Amino acid sequence: MNSIESFRADISRVRPGRSRPGGLLDLLTVAAVVLDADGRIAFWSPQAEELFGYTAQEALGQYAARLMVHEEHLDLVIKLFAEVMDTGQSWAGAFPIRNKDGSTRLVEFRNMRLLDPLGDVYALGIAADHTTLQQVETELALSERLVSQSPIGLKVMDTDLRYVTVNPALAHINGLPAADHIGRNVHEALPFLDAKAIESVMRQVLATGIPVLDRYVVGRTPAEPETEHAWSTSYFRLEDRAGRVLGVAASVVDITERHRAATEAARARRRLALIAKASARVGTTLEVDQTARELAEATVPDLADVVAVDVLDSVLALRRSTAPATGPELFRALAVVAAYPTAVVRATDRPGDLATYGADRLVTQCVRTGRPVLVPHATDQDLPRIARDPAAAALLAQAGVHSYLAVPLIARGEVLGAVDFIRARNPLPFDEDDATLAGELAGRAAVCIDNARWFQSVRNIAVTLQRSLLPDHPPHHAGLDVASRYEPAGAASEVGGDWFDVISLDGDKTALVVGDVMGSGIDAAATMGRLRTATCTLADLDLDPAQVLRQLDKTTARLEHYIATCVYAVYDPRRAECHIATAGHMPPVLVRTGHPPELVDLPTGVPLGVGGVPFEAGTVRLGHGDLLVLYTDGLVETRERPIDERLKRLLQLLEGPQRPLEETCDRLLGALRDPEHHDDVALLIARPRA
Repeated sequence: MNSIESFRADISRVRPGRSRPGGLLDLLTVAAVVLDADGRIAFWSPQAEELFGYTAQEALGQYAARLMVHEEHLDLVIKLFAEVMDTGQSWAGAFPIRNKDGSTRLVEFRNMRLLDPLGDVYALGIAADHTTLQQVETELALSERLVSQSPIGLKVMDTDLRYVTVNPALAHINGLPAADHIGRNVHEALPFLDAKAIESVMRQVLATGIPVLDRYVVGRTPAEPETEHAWSTSYFRLEDRAGRVLGVAASVVDITERHRAATEAARARRRLALIAKASARVGTTLEVDQTARELAEATVPDLADVVAVDVLDSVLALRRSTAPATGPELFRALAVVAAYPTAVVRATDRPGDLATYGADRLVTQCVRTGRPVLVPHATDQDLPRIARDPAAAALLAQAGVHSYLAVPLIARGEVLGAVDFIRARNPLPFDEDDATLAGELAGRAAVCIDNARWFQSVRNIAVTLQRSLLPDHPPHHAGLDVASRYEPAGAASEVGGDWFDVISLDGDKTALVVGDVMGSGIDAAATMGRLRTATCTLADLDLDPAQVLRQLDKTTARLEHYIATCVYAVYDPRRAECHIATAGHMPPVLVRTGHPPELVDLPTGVPLGVGGVPFEAGTVRLGHGDLLVLYTDGLVETRERPIDERLKRLLQLLEGPQRPLEETCDRLLGALRDPEHHDDVALLIARPRA
């Protein structure tokens, strides 16, 4: 076998792995030409035919220089050929070649000497179109520069989702040298990240070829394992010219600052929303307990998992604390609200309970200093200083409490108590921003609590005054059974001036009085007491009901800024008659045995204090077993229903068989009393005896 045949045989024995067309070599159309020692063409590849235009039959055995080189370049080509063959030095460069069609093409050559086993010498030329090669080199250089110098992290993963290429920017982002990425998957290289989610996206892109753009990834890397970062990632499928899938390319842009700004903006919006919600929900009533519960409910679960509101017992009693600076403080629990069932609730004081906390407790320090107490990461050493006792501390540990915040309730410069915020299920620790927000909410609630405690104090005084001015239990009266009720207004309003009275008169007569001073508070209660005293004095004069109201009208006119309504009735058991006069008051109800209840038709009259209008009295029969019901407008007036409808309901409740008078009072109040208690109520029911 001659040497060229041996060369061809050697090439034929090379069996590399088969690949689909479209690779870089196909793009460049790399041709191979072998010349013998005389310069004749001994080997001509198919790519050479494509590059130079000559078929193998036309080229083999021909002098290469005469076939492919213009005459003006013959001497140079022969010289270069001789250098390669004689010295063995390779030559590379671009050279103009004559194509079969007569055109000239600039071709990039790599020439080298070959030596076969027989000692024969050949020249191998590897050739490619110069323009195509230059374009590829430019694109490769550009791509390499873009990848290596890009501030954006870039990576290429193969079809098994293992790193093939990582640029310096991504190596810096990941905190891992580029070489340590190669051949590893995401989980192996970056265990801090959610590798399953990332690889799921890449598999999707590999399968569909549809890019995934601007996908957020949040996590930590070895570069800064303690700091959370955010990246915007985009994924593209890589394919060659023939459509063969090569892998996935991805770009990674660090957007941590933008992410933090967006997170902070969202947090700020949530804070504003929480403040707005709390402003609308806290302080809807003038009840201390209700206000505290509204504060706790408004902050769970947005700010904490469990919230407890406690006030100093001395504050509710409107006295200064006498506890020494180094001693304990006595707290009264007002509210406890949890976002979910938890043992933390059992560790807190129940609403209404009194609890003593020593000077070493954090809540005591909070009220003593008037400053927030923040424990971002509560340890086993911190929990005993939070809880009331060791058992409660164990419950806090069992519930997973990991962060604690106490803020003082301060109103008008006085510390009223404290609000405890606890996190167990919420994984984030409390921070200074949370303390600021909690302080803002506590400050608003403290003013409401302070208003409520002073209101309750004044209201309690007024109720005490008013009840002291009313008869406790009407004494026995000849021929008449009497039952009465007085209920003050609820938390939404102050005490009013409603009153009732039952007065024994000469001749076994009994005066029945129900009145209502317009207004509320201590002044109204005091005015009511003056009118009641005046009524009792006038009743002793045995005047006609109309005359009594005429004198009360004069008395009321002398009281500045006050008017009142009143119904005055005198029952005479000997005549079974009742003389009644009203001054702008609700009509009495008469229930006769065997007849439906009815409103007594009487001259209405004007309220007391208006003056100048005469009063008239009417007479009704009131026999054994009949009922006379006197009441104030708080029993029947509501904001939702018309008064006619409410009076009809009153009559309906009085229908049916006779009941004990006390039971009748409770029945009327239970069915007619407005749940909001916007006004106080006085009720008086009388029934003649045989």
